[in-house]
Amino acid sequence: MRGSLLSLISVLATLFIFYPMEASARIFIDINSPFSRKFAVAIPEFRNTSPQGSSQDLGEKLSRVISNDLDLSGYFSLMDKGAFLEGNREGEALNFKNWSVIGAELLIKASYSSVGQSLEVDLKLYDVYWGRQILGKRVLGETHRHRELMHRLSNDIIRLLTGYDGITMTRLAFVGDATGNKEIYLSDYDGHNAAQLTSDKSIVLSPRWSPDGKRIIYNSYRDNKGPKLYMRDLSTGAVRTVSGRSGLNIGATWSPDGTRVALTLSEKGDSDIFLIDLNGNIVQKLTDHWAIDVSPSFSPDGSRMAFVSNRAGGTPQIYVMNISDGAVERITFESKYCTSPSWSSRNRIAFAAVSQGLLDIYTIAPDGSRMRRVTSGTGNNEDPCWSPDGRYIVFSSNRNGRYHLYLTNEGGDHQRLLTNLPGNQTAPSWAP
Repeated sequence: MRGSLLSLISVLATLFIFYPMEASARIFIDINSPFSRKFAVAIPEFRNTSPQGSSQDLGEKLSRVISNDLDLSGYFSLMDKGAFLEGNREGEALNFKNWSVIGAELLIKASYSSVGQSLEVDLKLYDVYWGRQILGKRVLGETHRHRELMHRLSNDIIRLLTGYDGITMTRLAFVGDATGNKEIYLSDYDGHNAAQLTSDKSIVLSPRWSPDGKRIIYNSYRDNKGPKLYMRDLSTGAVRTVSGRSGLNIGATWSPDGTRVALTLSEKGDSDIFLIDLNGNIVQKLTDHWAIDVSPSFSPDGSRMAFVSNRAGGTPQIYVMNISDGAVERITFESKYCTSPSWSSRNRIAFAAVSQGLLDIYTIAPDGSRMRRVTSGTGNNEDPCWSPDGRYIVFSSNRNGRYHLYLTNEGGDHQRLLTNLPGNQTAPSWAP
């Protein structure tokens, strides 16, 4: 019993041993500034201190994960290892001049020791200009979960230099068709560790994480009777029907408090958006119009809702509704086809719109002002979804042939491929 408990603790928790002193950094990254520059970081190969020099290939894997995390954040410029004047060999003196002369501003030096399934990583972060250590951490965990350990260390670095948590510990849900059917997959935020969640052997669409990250709602045609709305408990695997009315039960999204769901129903003819509880009972009819109303997305405080409607001239546009009085305002006018609104925690709405025959990602303020283009000239870019902190967008794009998931910051100047799995990956949803 005691051994099982220790094993469980090792799996579910990471033990962090803090160094007694952590200096404040000269470098501070203002993540709210649109003009914040990238800082050059040098990451030599992790030094192997394992007994008898075992696990030689693990150091490169650890270095690659943390390098990718820092690159995806958009705050750092990774330096070419070929420019390094010194490495990370045992007993090698640390000479900050060797790093400053090649332009490094930050330096990460780390070692690791792997014995059986146990892994220990010792990482130090240095401010090269001042020639001093600003972060030191030792983490213990299991070797097969080394990516999680590195994500945690990356998050510690980002938190130190920005004052905020990053996205490295978050997860994604998305639709993949590698099996020949559309199923839901879960992965780390960077697209790694992807695993199939559903096995409906049918068409599964529109996964959405609950605000507490414990459940996912989605549409499935599993019983061949149209798209029903299902909810899956991620801890138990239990699946139940939330809405199985005749007609449409599509495009569901959670209310911010996680107690209700908005979705499009067409049981009585028109396709309107309804608010239902988690037992499927209708709480409120949110839209009441002859047009097709779909794709609801709530504001952070739940007082407003963005949605798509073809009520103006028959073309889909983005509208914003005040939930309290039902007042509706159209906010998109630049394109004849706008879809898939996603409302961020920082009060911006991302959406996809047709421009010159292709779909691109845009963001806009809820009052229709300050519209910005995020993607351009790179195939079709669809299904935008914000990160929990509202600073990044994940979306699907066929810019390289098939649809895969990409990550970008709001400005669109840091776009990176996340998934490159067989088949297509679409409809991403970002866990809280």
